[in-house]
Amino acid sequence: MTVVRPGVALLLAALVMSRGLFAQDGGAPPPAPAAAPDTLEQVPAALTATPADEVKVLLRPVEIRYVQQEAVLLPATRSIKALYVNAWAFGSPKLWQLVRLADETEINAFVVDVKDDTGCLLYPSAVPTALQIGAGACARAKDARARLDTLAAHGVYAIARLVVAKDPLLAVRKPQWSVKDKETGGQWRDRIHSAWVDAYNDSVWIYSAELAREAVSMGFREVQFDYVRFPDEPRERMATAIFPAHRAGQTQREAVREHVALLSDRLRPLGVPVTFDIFGLTASATGDLGIGQVWEDFVRVADVVLPMVYPSHYYRGAFGYAWPNGQPYRVVRSALVDALERSRPLPGSAEIRPFLQAFEDLGITSWVLWNPRSVYQRGALRPKHALSGADAPAPADVANTPSSR
Repeated sequence: MTVVRPGVALLLAALVMSRGLFAQDGGAPPPAPAAAPDTLEQVPAALTATPADEVKVLLRPVEIRYVQQEAVLLPATRSIKALYVNAWAFGSPKLWQLVRLADETEINAFVVDVKDDTGCLLYPSAVPTALQIGAGACARAKDARARLDTLAAHGVYAIARLVVAKDPLLAVRKPQWSVKDKETGGQWRDRIHSAWVDAYNDSVWIYSAELAREAVSMGFREVQFDYVRFPDEPRERMATAIFPAHRAGQTQREAVREHVALLSDRLRPLGVPVTFDIFGLTASATGDLGIGQVWEDFVRVADVVLPMVYPSHYYRGAFGYAWPNGQPYRVVRSALVDALERSRPLPGSAEIRPFLQAFEDLGITSWVLWNPRSVYQRGALRPKHALSGADAPAPADVANTPSSR
């Protein structure tokens, strides 16, 4: 794929205006590891809304053959090959290393944490709720707009990642929006002691929509929502949780479906893609995984869905493999075949852009690489000059790449 880059005049203008193109010096804290990613820890897919620790899977065994690529889903010019960039990396000199990596390889986009699962924001926000809870006090990149100018000058497509339901800062400082503990009446917390907000509550989702609108005004060209779900906790743990905004008879699936549509509707006037990270198992499950996520509910309203198809998160026996993590290419391919088959009957369904380890097949020409520390090996990426249209790596390129998340 050929990426058209802005001319020299744009680069000079960025320098003269002291915005963008390495205009930022010092002052940024050193990169730190990102918080735990949104993954379902080797929990099988559900047939019903059974709690996550009790779900069973119907994943078909498959015989994998390396076949000629099928027709591409989208024009090659729309192919996104992105790196996940945590807030510390974006706000520090490490960003320039990543920009240089994009200059020299096939990478053409960054997924940047605007709000991660700590509830902290990338930059000071003017959104009223963010001001009320002090979400900008822990901002990691107060010069974010200038750094976004740098990405634009280098032709890097900037995607804003916003975590929705796992927001301990919002939960603690707006307790009326939080999940409550049945026994104590205080904050309910998951197995790693993190507080969650109530995914039945409209205000939680509206807050994310307002932050997304602001991110677009800052210069982000796409918004990506993560943790659009309920907690993936054992049944006995969820039995202690109270969701104050829950309406009688309302299911988790209904709540997620309604609010995903709410985000899409509120942001549609901005004219930017609205995208969602979801569990990879969603494409192969017939239920909602016990967290409210159903494949069709997302692909009917989103511009892009990003299934997190990590072989390390599939249980023993998935797709007929005794050790799924030892078959990364085959497991990822099987999961994406399921995803394509689920979407095919739905006219106008969302683009599929998986989170994975440099996988590119089945006509899917977009992907995002995940590493919580935003560290990536140059040798795993093709050089920029080697690209031509939507050419794909050989299957061996994928099978030999370690899982990122």
